[in-house]
Amino acid sequence: MATIRPFPSSFSALTARTTSRRSRLVFCCSCSATGDKALTVAITGATGFVGRRLVQKLLSDDHKVCVLTRSATKAASVFPSSAYPGVTVAEQGDWEQCIKSSNAVVNLAGMPISTRWSPEVKREIMQSRVNVTSKVVDHINNASADARPSVFVSATAVGYYGTSETDSFDESSPSGKDYLAEVCREWEGRARQVNEDDVRLVLIRIGVVLGKDGGALAKMIPLFMMFAGGPLGSGRQWFSWIHLDDLVDLIYESIKNPAYRGVINGTAPNPVRLAEMCDRLGQVVGRPSWLPVPELALKAVLGEGATVVLDGQKVLPVRASQLGFSYRYPYIRDALKAIAKEL
Repeated sequence: MATIRPFPSSFSALTARTTSRRSRLVFCCSCSATGDKALTVAITGATGFVGRRLVQKLLSDDHKVCVLTRSATKAASVFPSSAYPGVTVAEQGDWEQCIKSSNAVVNLAGMPISTRWSPEVKREIMQSRVNVTSKVVDHINNASADARPSVFVSATAVGYYGTSETDSFDESSPSGKDYLAEVCREWEGRARQVNEDDVRLVLIRIGVVLGKDGGALAKMIPLFMMFAGGPLGSGRQWFSWIHLDDLVDLIYESIKNPAYRGVINGTAPNPVRLAEMCDRLGQVVGRPSWLPVPELALKAVLGEGATVVLDGQKVLPVRASQLGFSYRYPYIRDALKAIAKEL
């Protein structure tokens, strides 16, 4: 049985907190400039695909992490104390104190969307994002000025823009009109309720995250290895992607760098059509991309949820480029080759 690490009453001692809002802001800026100050970061969705890698990144740079979870047992199994001494696990009753004792909060929680959408599932997709975000924002806003985190980084998604085979979207583009666009608007709307007079808000609209241990690629690679891989539907839909390491770097930089503010697209600078992505994947794993999955078959399995894989959007990370963010993997072939080496 996993050992559950209860939320300690002395958690605030884990991080060097200052006694005034002004000094806290100086503290955050000095971290970005020198990298020699330890932060404490509270994270929802820490046990997920992206969250796990973010926790590892923060710990590798000697920061502390508080995992905000609904299940301490699950979190303790993912982050056992023997391997993750810098992690504290907090169940919902302890979220408020954890957030007050943190320099930054990262919100990654949300039910996966690649499933068949019944009315109940659609409600859960919405509520799992909106409810957690609302709870986190309330805790941040209710904290006294000297105990409030300096930055709130909240995930959202490129689904905000709707879908198109011809248009390009950047951070200034309007929202779409479909269900996922509605989810993203509600999700972002709750995050925007944070007190921005005191808290720097960063909204990262995330594309398809590529890595071997989760996301879309973890489902596609086994099919390719069995010579059953190929594009989904027409293959002409845009595939706005980002390597897991680049996304984690973007979140990390958003925590540390005060220039990162507002909406930032979490995508690589070179989106591709899905057919090209599948061709590249077939090349790097040494398997052909020859077996397309018909649109009707996907709709039979996923119903309305098939829109996640049948429709796409060409999203460009204009803001990240303006900020000078450096991508490890700006091109899909390099990203897939790096992932294939880990297989």
